[in-house]
This record gives sequence, structure tokens and C-alpha cells, in this order.
Amino acid sequence: MSKVCDLTGKRVITGNNVSHAHNKTRRRFEPNLQETSLWSDSLGKMVRMKVSTSAMRTVEHKGGLDAFLLDARDADLAPAMVKVKKLVKKAQEKAA
Repeated sequence: MSKVCDLTGKRVITGNNVSHAHNKTRRRFEPNLQETSLWSDSLGKMVRMKVSTSAMRTVEHKGGLDAFLLDARDADLAPAMVKVKKLVKKAQEKAA
């Protein structure tokens, strides 16, 4: 199971633990990923995904999943979320 956020592309990075004596040991910094469902107003249903908690806050700040997806670059989104983005665009064009 990959540790990558479906919305922001945030992934595991590596670095060092540094002790008081400045001894360095390698470690991994893992994103705080949560399996969650977010509501899509355009699609009228819940969309299940694995997202970081910071991405959840960003979605809330942007005004919902639809607004976040339409504003996001396709390169940052997971392939499944690119499909959802296209469905949201179609649904909004159909409604307009």
C-alpha cells in the first residue's frame, strides 16, 4: 500500500534523527494519511480516497472537494482523482 496522498501527492521523505550529541541516524518522515470519504456536490455522492490531514484542511478551505479538484493540477492528483475531476467537470457543464 503506497503512502501517497491522493489529492496533494504528498509522500514519504527521508531525513535524519539528530541526537543532543549531533549523532545522525536515518529515518523516514511519513505523511499523516487517513482513509476517508469526501462529499462531491456535483456528483451527489461520497468519493472514497486516502488523503493527508493537511489536504483535508485545504479541501475545507477551498470550499469542498469539487472546488479543490477543479483548482488542482492533474500532475499532483492520483489517477483515480483525475477521473473524478473529469466527472465533476462534466457534471458542472451539464448543470450549467
